[in-house]
Amino acid sequence: MLPLVFTRATPVLLAGDGPAFEKRAALLDAAGMRHVSLHRGRPPVERLDAARLVFGAGLPEDDAEWLAAEARARRVPVNIEDVPHLCDVHVPAMVRRGELLLTVSTGGGAPAVASAVRARLEALFGEEWGPRLAEIAAERQRLRAAGVDFHGVNAALRAMLERDAPV
Repeated sequence: MLPLVFTRATPVLLAGDGPAFEKRAALLDAAGMRHVSLHRGRPPVERLDAARLVFGAGLPEDDAEWLAAEARARRVPVNIEDVPHLCDVHVPAMVRRGELLLTVSTGGGAPAVASAVRARLEALFGEEWGPRLAEIAAERQRLRAAGVDFHGVNAALRAMLERDAPV
């Protein structure tokens, strides 16, 4: 496994229907993805040409296989929800606190474990971490603008973390 984070500017195509489609659409929205093409059922082929990441959710088996094959023919990573052999990538369990993103993966082998770890992370990193991360990022920018080197910035931010509330 190799975890990657796609930027908000990545063109994404989501095809499907039903609750699984709605859940995946909500996930993309929460991630702030700016270029999402949503399609109920099988999308037009030309839409796949613009995508750099493809999701299928709630598709009939033949549509799911078609979507995975078309994405792979274009060398675009694809995730077909709950069909591991049609996936090049999978979506880990996530905790999002502003720009702080914590993920847990078991490679799809034990989703209950990923869910349990996510619940612990949610308790450990409460909603206050969104604004807290923004403060830390601003301090990092201030230090870098003042000419502090990488090691100095790192030490200052670690001290700030320990002083405010140890992790």
